Amino acid sequence: MDFSQERITTIHDYCIDTDKLSERLHKLKNKRRASIVLPILYEEIKNRALVKIVEELNKCDYLYQVIIPLAADDNDQYKAVLDFFEQLQIPKLVIWCNGPRVQKALDEMKDDGIDITSFRGKGMDVWIALGVASLDSYSIALHDGDIVNYTSDIPTKLLYPITEPNLNYYFNKGFYARVNLDDKTMHGRVYRLFVQPFLDALIEDVGCECKILDFLKAFRYTLSGEFAMTSDFALNIRIPADWGLEVGLLAEVYKNAAFKRVCQTDLGYYEHKHKGMSRDWDKGLCKMVGDIFTTLMRVVSETTSTHISPSFLHSIRIKYKCHGQDLISKYYADAFCNDLSYNRHDEEMNIDLFSKTIITKGKEYLEGPLDVLLPNWVRVLSAIPDLREQFYDAAVEDAKEWSNK
Repeated sequence: MDFSQERITTIHDYCIDTDKLSERLHKLKNKRRASIVLPILYEEIKNRALVKIVEELNKCDYLYQVIIPLAADDNDQYKAVLDFFEQLQIPKLVIWCNGPRVQKALDEMKDDGIDITSFRGKGMDVWIALGVASLDSYSIALHDGDIVNYTSDIPTKLLYPITEPNLNYYFNKGFYARVNLDDKTMHGRVYRLFVQPFLDALIEDVGCECKILDFLKAFRYTLSGEFAMTSDFALNIRIPADWGLEVGLLAEVYKNAAFKRVCQTDLGYYEHKHKGMSRDWDKGLCKMVGDIFTTLMRVVSETTSTHISPSFLHSIRIKYKCHGQDLISKYYADAFCNDLSYNRHDEEMNIDLFSKTIITKGKEYLEGPLDVLLPNWVRVLSAIPDLREQFYDAAVEDAKEWSNK
């Protein structure tokens, strides 16, 4: 049995009684309100996974609210999402993040010297939702809407270490085994084949050893999209607006919280939809790897004296491939003993593809690193004190207009 502790506190699931945790969260409901942020795309209401998530959330009677930041193309899609979430019995708020009312509030921010209208995607939607959630909640958990094997244990495990006064953590990140037990396959390719060996290369081989990289390595699944935090903490962090969201968020956690107030919790097994391995740098897993690489380069530039140069990129690419190939041998042994399907050739090809991303995206970074971090809410509220209320009111007015049509 694994008892090991990382640089941060690791909460294992030896015999967690989630019913007991739920009862405790219910007792704390009035003193420390707990909410869920569930970012979705319109298309996800057609998936069985989201139906299952709603069914399980209905069991979480300790929740104060569920906030759904939504990306929808038109009124019909927005109304369809409203209708879908009628089956959610927990108080909820659907925020149409690219709808006219929210966009109007974003446009007006430019008059106060804050222009974030160029940002799009999940990071932007999460930023809006965290702002609204912080109005009334003490603890906020976030997870995706495509978790196939979702149960009510997930929000309970995420929220409990944050909400429980005897623990009082600021930030909790979920980790899990990316293994499909039905078809016996190993997933988590971007973490296994890029993030882990790339961090190893940075720390061990190129002289970039620093506390923040050790901090990132302490998390058992750096790319998990399931985490929880206090609302005060949410107001003080900058949210990345691209696929570097999870890594960039952890970098913000490092800057804003003491290690002893950060933990990670075992969520068990996890299955969700998988992105395709496109050879197009702006699609699929290559896009994700490129954004994560750029985020890590920004972290290295901000926190070390390392000079990012063509020779650095060439060196790190070679070291990365070496670490990646060593890991493939280890994954193969693990898969073989567990009778999992594992294609070493495909894994090697992915390593080759990701290594090319280092050069391609590295050149772009050298030409001009882009700022993909949204401003933290503390800064924004100093300029526009009622912005959270504006987003909340926009969501309420949208619901009033379209729920009757």
